[in-house]
Amino acid sequence: MVSKEIKSLLLNKMKMIQKPGEQDICLVGPVTLPVQLDDQVVTFKWYTWLKVEDEMGTEEVLDSLSKTNLAAMQQSSVLVYGDFDTETEALIRMHSICHTGDIFGSKRCDCGFQLRESMRMIVSNGCGALFYLANHEGRGIGLFSKSLAYILQQEGLDTVEANLALGFKDDSRNYEDAIRVLTDLRAKPVTLITNNPKKLAALQEYGLLSDTHIPLWGDISEYNKKYLETKVEKSGHIPVKEKITVI
Repeated sequence: MVSKEIKSLLLNKMKMIQKPGEQDICLVGPVTLPVQLDDQVVTFKWYTWLKVEDEMGTEEVLDSLSKTNLAAMQQSSVLVYGDFDTETEALIRMHSICHTGDIFGSKRCDCGFQLRESMRMIVSNGCGALFYLANHEGRGIGLFSKSLAYILQQEGLDTVEANLALGFKDDSRNYEDAIRVLTDLRAKPVTLITNNPKKLAALQEYGLLSDTHIPLWGDISEYNKKYLETKVEKSGHIPVKEKITVI
């Protein structure tokens, strides 16, 4: 159940769109979204929407979020480069879908940078695979819920606090399906591109990792500095060697 305090922050950014004979739509927004567009940062207003059951109000939508698996309604894929099944050295990126960062170039996170840089690293290595995990949006809470979490972050909560306030875990992601696909494509160990120890632990459990991993920090800005610091301080991400500073 979402608390009254959290609801007070969110309900004025939510509205129901109704039409006779049609399923109601819950609209969320606007969320401020700074986007890297060529050589400039442009600020957009971002909205999301969700079809809901008849006669549901916005408060009921909030209370049902953590019980509705909104992140499981898409399919994942893997992008393979080189002789993946036979090469000795293969780089792997388990990349969680980020609609805002990967597609729009949002500066609120580092996901778009990590996606593109991982692909460059895999090609430079000559062999590897990028798993694009579509049920991982917002660390597994789904795009609609993520937009609400973003509003809470604009009100001062960090990423962990926002997910918890909506009734979710800090991180709801699961890597079992991706690991099953990986073991079918390749029997040899892999080197994981990540800062996330949970991803390392998931592959270690199946004996799939080589002795090293490759950290991936970059695209640090005034827009995502707190987000990156929270990853280290609250989510246990392996820190960059130097303190996170805005360039």
